[in-house]
Amino acid sequence: MTFCEDMTKAQQNIMHEQVLIPDGSSIRVKWDDFPHFTFPWHFHNEIEIVYVIRSHGTRYVADSVEPFCEGDLVMVGSNVPHYWKNDNAYYKENSGLRVNAIVIQIIPEFMEKPINSYPEMAHIKKLLTRADQGLHFSKSFSRKIGKQLTSLYSLKGFERFSAFLNVLDKMARTSQYRLLASPDFRHNITNVHDDRLNKILNYIKLNYTEKILLAKLARQFEMNPSSFSRYFKLKTGKTLIEYINELRIRYACKLLQDNNYTISQICFKCGFNNISNFNRFFKEKMKITPKEYIETN
Repeated sequence: MTFCEDMTKAQQNIMHEQVLIPDGSSIRVKWDDFPHFTFPWHFHNEIEIVYVIRSHGTRYVADSVEPFCEGDLVMVGSNVPHYWKNDNAYYKENSGLRVNAIVIQIIPEFMEKPINSYPEMAHIKKLLTRADQGLHFSKSFSRKIGKQLTSLYSLKGFERFSAFLNVLDKMARTSQYRLLASPDFRHNITNVHDDRLNKILNYIKLNYTEKILLAKLARQFEMNPSSFSRYFKLKTGKTLIEYINELRIRYACKLLQDNNYTISQICFKCGFNNISNFNRFFKEKMKITPKEYIETN
């Protein structure tokens, strides 16, 4: 099988990831600490920066396939398919190997007006445009800004925002980068993100605060429940209930910030059927309780 044929086959199984960026923020910073990278070949709307602190394996971005190791720094544009796969040693039981990485995700509309309008931001606009082909930065450059990238995880609010702008400024000004995708690569996401999935996700987004039954939803899209479940997990990486609950948590964060409702009212307004389920899932996703979220916002 040729490389192009292999990539075409992979695209048939590509997964659309729903990134949960907290309301009131345009940036999400994650600290990855896993036995190995787990996310398969996927894409998402958000622009992503991945800085590998500890790990090695193979990196797939668009039609680029390259080894990666400590210090690897990559920027991936909106809807560009990508995948990090560790070497086989990481998958052996009790290997003792770990993945440590900083992952930064920003909404595609990040500072859209100033970036498109202000001459001071022209270099950042060019950076984000280049990211549509995937960008790999040199090790010497990644060493220079590695501490800044890592420190973003512990920063909050405007302090994080301003520090991130400083990082983008440096990434935009350096010449120590190269494009990952080949010149003839064209990622047409409409061919990957099929029409049926679009319709399913749109339905869920319009109805997620209501009770959505798997059997009814499957029947609506002319599938049996087990086939629907397999299809949905393949395309999104999540079960139906996980996907719905993430939308509910995103809405809950907005309502908690507004401070117009009690936690109990928000629980039912978002579609959860009891407060204990709401609290458990909220803490699982946000790493703090709803009450703590109110106190920190």
